[in-house]
Amino acid sequence: MLNRLHIRLSALAVLGLAMMLSGHVEAANDQYHLGPGDKVRVTVFGDDQLSGEFQVDANGAIAMPLIGEVDAHGHTTSELAAAVAEKLSKDYLKDPKVSVEVIDYRPFYILGEVRNPGSYPFVNGMRVMNAIALAGGFTYRAREGHMKINRDIDGQVQELEADQTTVVLPGDVIEVPERFF
Repeated sequence: MLNRLHIRLSALAVLGLAMMLSGHVEAANDQYHLGPGDKVRVTVFGDDQLSGEFQVDANGAIAMPLIGEVDAHGHTTSELAAAVAEKLSKDYLKDPKVSVEVIDYRPFYILGEVRNPGSYPFVNGMRVMNAIALAGGFTYRAREGHMKINRDIDGQVQELEADQTTVVLPGDVIEVPERFF
């Protein structure tokens, strides 16, 4: 009996780990669009002086040695790698091989009826309830079952209905409203 319980708990742990990893893959895969506040590692194979870590600035660009600013806003890591390679191939390298990976995601924001509203670092697999816990929990006036998320979707900020299980993405602004009674 104890062995079966251990096996069931182990299976649940593996399932939980798989869910966490799938959240990691979801945010880190090539569907993620870069924005201000993201930090990326650009690797130019064979040239360590051109490789490095770069922050996407408020204008949505990264500033690299030799080639200057490269637009990153709204692009995937593959698209940014192609843009860097194109700029490098014009005047500096013949057939450069470039890879880009996100090393730090932009923060998310939470405001309204939470104890500590503000900006928090994004963690893969985060849900609204995790974000609320980071912000110190609900205040006594919070409307706990109904939140809104302002999310940039294809360059347009859209207001989405959310509950405590909704997935949080980098750059999201979570609003916890006040209840009426």
